[in-house]
Amino acid sequence: MPSDEPERTTTRRVRRTRSAGLLVVIAAIAASSFLRWGAPSSSTIASRIGGGSQSGEIRTLPGTVWPAFGQAAVQIGTSPVQAGPNQHEAPIASVAKVMTAYLVLQDHPLELADDGPTITLTDADVADTQRRLARGESGVPIVAGERLTERQALEALLIPSANNIAWVLARWDAGSTERFVVRMNVTARWLGMMHTRYTDPSGYDDGTVSTAADQMRIVDLAMQEPVFASIVATPSATLPVAGTVLNTNTLLGHDGFIGVKTGSDPAADGCFAFRAIRRIDGERTTITGVVLGQPGGDRIGAALAAADVIVDLITGHRPTPDTGRRTLPPLTQPGDEAPGQVIERAAADTIGIRGEP
Repeated sequence: MPSDEPERTTTRRVRRTRSAGLLVVIAAIAASSFLRWGAPSSSTIASRIGGGSQSGEIRTLPGTVWPAFGQAAVQIGTSPVQAGPNQHEAPIASVAKVMTAYLVLQDHPLELADDGPTITLTDADVADTQRRLARGESGVPIVAGERLTERQALEALLIPSANNIAWVLARWDAGSTERFVVRMNVTARWLGMMHTRYTDPSGYDDGTVSTAADQMRIVDLAMQEPVFASIVATPSATLPVAGTVLNTNTLLGHDGFIGVKTGSDPAADGCFAFRAIRRIDGERTTITGVVLGQPGGDRIGAALAAADVIVDLITGHRPTPDTGRRTLPPLTQPGDEAPGQVIERAAADTIGIRGEP
């Protein structure tokens, strides 16, 4: 299974320095960001990240649920988030794109049937893409003058995990990547993500760090946006120049998984923010989670497998010893549906979670 961010040596990674001058600039931009965008209210945050109503008894998870390596956190239905051991600030690779997509949709909301405004790519975008691809970053090919709708740009960001489009969206949304990154951090603080620091919109920079428990907050919030939920549940998309691109999340349509975002690089190892729908005690239940720091030659595969095992154990199914995966009987779980049905269900579930008709 290919990684969404190919192998590269740490010496080829571009690291951001945090000089005193940069901090002053960020502080100034932060002040203007509040004036332009504001911040989510505390009541909105409480009601949208699982701090509001709860259904049923809280199930305390046994230690066997958590992966042997890295860190993880999960939420069952709307009960409080439960975090596994070893929570610490660590690189999160492309899981950072969840925040990027969420902020773009806050500034430029889309209905499910809308494509949104058009972004015209420039010579500077092409040059930036060439630089990123040359140093091993993930990306999609583009040409100057190419026109991407907002939806297509988000598809490129979230489905094949295109780093170059993360930077295009950041500049388009905020006027500069610096302003966009400030807004990422302002939003993280207002969400209570106190162990999170964003230094770029794609997650390629090792300085973009978080914990599994922190990322649960933005993952849950993003999945309450129907357009976001529908895109991350899409197995493939077609872009004007790149053509057909495939989702790096190969669990889609299997075992009830309907999203969300993979991430992988040598610093972060395998990462996966996920949502699955399974039956617990006969009741259809969402299981949302984040796994970070999953090692192995196939980092994405390791993260996907860890999430699959977590969901299996929560729902009372033991993974098979040889593959770590469980074979489901035909048409008994949401994950057995065709890709189109998965997308429709993801959107419907999102609307249901938000309490909208």
